[in-house]
Amino acid sequence: MTRAPLIRTISRSLTLLLIVVGLALLAPCRPLLAQNCNLIGVFINCDNGVSGQRIGNSTYWNDGSSSQRIGNSTYNSDGSSSQQIGNFTSYSDGTSSQRIGNSTYFSDGRICQRLGNQIICD
Repeated sequence: MTRAPLIRTISRSLTLLLIVVGLALLAPCRPLLAQNCNLIGVFINCDNGVSGQRIGNSTYWNDGSSSQRIGNSTYNSDGSSSQQIGNFTSYSDGTSSQRIGNSTYFSDGRICQRLGNQIICD
């Protein structure tokens, strides 16, 4: 997998987590490296150069891709998707995550934490 789709996927996942808590839209997350993102209103800016803007139930990413939330599902322009049931999210690539409090635990062993307007993944 190239880095660009992976980075786009990371940002989408972070966005889904925020929707769950009422702040933004998230989608699948499969990062290679740790990433930190700031959320300011409808804007998402990550330290790896990825950024996006939420407009309604869609998020538009700086690489030209987009994500759309419909009900409990998120559909991405690259054909990937995710479905959220409660605090559990299942991604079309077979991975999953579970949100407990301010932390999201991914099936690949990674953890992301929301601290104010920041999301920090290791």
